[in-house]
Amino acid sequence: MNIKAISSNVGKALLVNALFMMLSIIVSIADGMDEAFTPLLISFLITFIVGAFPMIFVRQGQENSITDGYITIVIAWLMSFIVGMLPYVLFGGEFTLVNAWFESVSGYTTTGSTILTDIESLPRSLLFWRSSTHFIGGLGVVVFLLLIIPDASSFKFRLSNLEVSSLSQYGYRYRRVSVPRIMLSVYVGLTVLETLLLMLAGMSFFDAVNHSFSTIATGGFSTKNASIMHFDSAAIDIIIIVFMILASMHFGVIYAMLIKKSFAPIRNSVSIYYLSVILVLSLSVTFILMVQGGYDSFGKALLDSAFQVASFISTTGFGNADNALWPMLANMFLLYAAFHCGCSGSTTGGVKADRMLIIFKNIGNDFRQKLHPSSVFSTKVDGHAVKNDQLYAVFLYFVAYVFILFIALIAVLMSGVEISDAFSGTLASLGNVGPGLGSLGTMGNYASQPAFAKIIYTSVMFLGRLEIFPVLAIFHLAFNFRRRKNITSDR
Repeated sequence: MNIKAISSNVGKALLVNALFMMLSIIVSIADGMDEAFTPLLISFLITFIVGAFPMIFVRQGQENSITDGYITIVIAWLMSFIVGMLPYVLFGGEFTLVNAWFESVSGYTTTGSTILTDIESLPRSLLFWRSSTHFIGGLGVVVFLLLIIPDASSFKFRLSNLEVSSLSQYGYRYRRVSVPRIMLSVYVGLTVLETLLLMLAGMSFFDAVNHSFSTIATGGFSTKNASIMHFDSAAIDIIIIVFMILASMHFGVIYAMLIKKSFAPIRNSVSIYYLSVILVLSLSVTFILMVQGGYDSFGKALLDSAFQVASFISTTGFGNADNALWPMLANMFLLYAAFHCGCSGSTTGGVKADRMLIIFKNIGNDFRQKLHPSSVFSTKVDGHAVKNDQLYAVFLYFVAYVFILFIALIAVLMSGVEISDAFSGTLASLGNVGPGLGSLGTMGNYASQPAFAKIIYTSVMFLGRLEIFPVLAIFHLAFNFRRRKNITSDR
């Protein structure tokens, strides 16, 4: 294990955090050095010193291994969580140690759950930092790191393979060294475009920037207590719906459409399937709201249902209506959206549409195989057969996802949380969605949840954001190292 190289690369990731802390300090100065100035300044100094130290005093070691890549990913995220909570802890108020950790992890993993009961009472600089954790986490602290590492480095290739899901490469064969730049260009481009459109729709520049950070990161932190419902604007709702959907699609598709100036790249199996799921769920929820939800206007019911479905399936978690007041059947559709989630190659969490499509196709093939035993069927996506090892990886991830959901649910229930809150909160946390049902709904928060439950929620947020296996790989490595150490000592 190359400790020197790992610490140097983690230091670079921390410097990215320090940059956004500096921007938050500038916001504080512009507001006359508000009460968050000192907490942000101290946090910046600590983060900058810790991040710069290994780059200045630690010499680069030998070439990194796959193991070093896994360790770099996990430590970079964990260190970001820790430095990210510093401004909250130093600011105080509702931010106890556990609450500050929850808010930080929720921000970086783009989950968007919050413990705050009065968001609008916070200084604008701290709100900007809160949204910045979404912006950093949405693209990924490791993707920012990949932008810094020289293209010639073989470690960049290895780290890109570990950080960027193999599913996100399927059908869009860009050079690995180009992937971070493609993601960054689409990410920043969508953020700037949404900011301009939200300002034209009536948002202030500050609110537009913060909500764009949250939308494109598919996070959900808002500067308002009532989230998007605060603005009471159909134009703002529609803009955010469009960008939530765009941000939850494969960035390679969006990039290809821009380069080719054509909608042809979006006509692929995954995109068509994903957009069809959004349409079906939106129309289903609209029908339920018209029949059971007390909606008189079809247009309003369609707008609210489309917004909530897009919010849940994209894992953004914004709210333009209180889903706690909706019929349970409508909320069941939203929970399915929270389980399903968006596409690989985007900023979303969850199982992802790519895996769901492969699973459904494979189930269909299995039924046909039973009806026609002498025939041979293969699972295909866009005319290409999915290899057995890819099928195995998809089903393995699905099983691991459900297993972790089950274990985490039991742990949350043991802390005394009511069943509907426990299930929806655990599902929303593992999928990086944010809101759940009842008191954890779109207009609710996690403030009343027990401290132990908050720790469980943040643990599964981390697992969901890193797609489970990198974290499990580190535990496996640590276990094997300890076992080898014990065997050696016994001898």
